[in-house]
Amino acid sequence: MEETIPFKNLQSREYQGHKKKVHSVAWNCTGTKLASGSVDQTARVWHIETHGHGKVKDIELKGHTDSVDQLCWDPKHADLIATASGDKTVRLWDARSGKCTQQAELSGENINITYKPDGIHIAVGNRDDELTILDVRKFKPIHKRKFNYEVNEIAWNMTGDKFFLTTGNGTVEVLAYPSLRPLDTLMAHTAGCYCIAIDPIGRYFAVGSADSLVSLWDISEMLCVRTFTKLEWPVRTISFNHTGDYIASASEDLFIDIANVQTGRTVHQIPCRAAMNSVEWNPKYNLLAYAGDDKNKYQADEGVFRIFGFDSAA
Repeated sequence: MEETIPFKNLQSREYQGHKKKVHSVAWNCTGTKLASGSVDQTARVWHIETHGHGKVKDIELKGHTDSVDQLCWDPKHADLIATASGDKTVRLWDARSGKCTQQAELSGENINITYKPDGIHIAVGNRDDELTILDVRKFKPIHKRKFNYEVNEIAWNMTGDKFFLTTGNGTVEVLAYPSLRPLDTLMAHTAGCYCIAIDPIGRYFAVGSADSLVSLWDISEMLCVRTFTKLEWPVRTISFNHTGDYIASASEDLFIDIANVQTGRTVHQIPCRAAMNSVEWNPKYNLLAYAGDDKNKYQADEGVFRIFGFDSAA
């Protein structure tokens, strides 16, 4: 029996530091730090008190010469973070010092980045639908593959032997890893598939599509179990919470939908003021970070992100 979270008593806090809009938010493996990547060419690392008290310390990661579109933490190391940028580089940073420790120059504008669950490889996708696999130790490409279809987001399964691509054709391509041999093509949606999330318990993965639906798939059977239908715009970003009981999804609708994974029912909606770019649950607590195209009253980017899940009594 899952415990129900008293979502109604929870509130969001706002974190400000970027000069332009935030494209990506990601928690480290211990859930104590959050990184944000922005159009302002920087990433920032925030030390988050999970109970929401105290002043928040943040450190700026400077060096990219174009938008930081996506970032991800080393799944085994709470202070190592990788960033992918439109400047064609991928960089590895030490979040304690804010220093860039490794850098790889790739062939195109990078838009996607994800770590293999064992922390040994990083996959990077670019605007030209090319996938590059980097070995983290040497920080050199060990594999490159160009696809003849639009690749939108990439993910490994929990065991790292399967690799998923969501495509502009409405399919999810399942590849064996490390060979990248095609295993399966899932006809997932009637429009392009934008985003993918793997349930941390390893039972499911979810896919968000331009048809405004989120589909939930049984990972062992590769079958669609249910769809979530609350959003009305193309789904940009999805995330499972740490217990795998809830899934958050967001788009250009002015709310983030939180649904029960087993029943498909919406349990809460977080109102937002703009289209969302990134939502991500903390790996240990029910805290949801989210960032979008927020503007101030002068129509300039606000450069903020928010975290939902703090007790309103605190």
